[in-house]
Amino acid sequence: MPETGPETFDIAIIGAGIAGASLAGELGDAARMVLLERESQPGYHTTGRSAALFSETYGPPAIRALSRASAAFFDAPPTGFAAAPLLSPRGVLMVARGDQLGLIEETLADPTTKGRFRRLDARAAGEMVPILRTDYAAAALYEENARDIDVHALHHGYLRRFKSAGGRIETDCEVRAVERVGERWHISTSKGDVAADIVVNAAGAWADELGQMAGARTIGLAPKRRTAMMISPPDGVDPSAWPMLVDIAEAFYMKPDAGKLLASPADETPSPPCDAQPEELDVAICIDRIMTACDIDVRHIDNRWAGLRSFVADKTPVVGFDDGVPGFFWLAGQGGYGIQTAPALARLAAALVREQPVPRDIADEGVDAVDLSPARLTAV
Repeated sequence: MPETGPETFDIAIIGAGIAGASLAGELGDAARMVLLERESQPGYHTTGRSAALFSETYGPPAIRALSRASAAFFDAPPTGFAAAPLLSPRGVLMVARGDQLGLIEETLADPTTKGRFRRLDARAAGEMVPILRTDYAAAALYEENARDIDVHALHHGYLRRFKSAGGRIETDCEVRAVERVGERWHISTSKGDVAADIVVNAAGAWADELGQMAGARTIGLAPKRRTAMMISPPDGVDPSAWPMLVDIAEAFYMKPDAGKLLASPADETPSPPCDAQPEELDVAICIDRIMTACDIDVRHIDNRWAGLRSFVADKTPVVGFDDGVPGFFWLAGQGGYGIQTAPALARLAAALVREQPVPRDIADEGVDAVDLSPARLTAV
């Protein structure tokens, strides 16, 4: 970027994780845009650490609606978007102990998930995941249509679309100040200054900090650490055809991944925005829960990591222009659902940036811009 004065853009998107990248890809060549990323590569934090699964039953109502509206894109992305399918078969097996059977009935009674689960007894659950202990699971629910997401292909598909439309990506580009000067925003970064008519805040766990830098009210964003690790299956066991195994109260999950097992205690530990690292206690809790539920002796962890999933109070994304700061657009609070909802959320956000209505197919799923607007959080 030039040192003599700020280069001017129509839109500056801050954050090149899945939120910022997908919006940039959807806006295409309709505007002169720059995507600013503080790390050396896009998706370094939450996006690059996700164990993403596409499930239309996961999350609060708005998330489920956005996931349903994303299905068509995942099943048939634009020509050239990715070299291979974005989704692959997996399935989810939600297991319940005897004291958790009420959660089975509660899930089956939810009208938004009607017909999406098949109830299994302990024997049938054990046939799907042979290491599941026979004295642990009393019953289970199976969601056949849940599928693995190729996160790298999705993320880089959007980045390629953005660059092919003339968009610019600046990495190692830390935002140091955001100031409204006349009708434009001036953004001071570690690589120089830029100016833009619109700033999109897609800064993930740092979104509230960026908002305050720009003079916006806080949205009450709460980053929460989640721990994950890779472990080996028992000797001679190939887990590749197993479904993802999830405790019905989400006390742990375990998912086949490249011949190994990705495991997590599904923790949600409050954390400041940071490069999250796993805590030994959370690792130990995960191992204990997995070994309690499964016939597996975890003596070695191949790899461990942590990521931040950021939520506001109602666990619904925050999407829209700030009602008190002109030209400042929020795209934050996706929590652990940002990848599975990215196609619909990006299209919705692109429409709102252009001051257009929510796309009809997304609205038909029950998504209302008012329910996502930062204005709903003015009491925070």
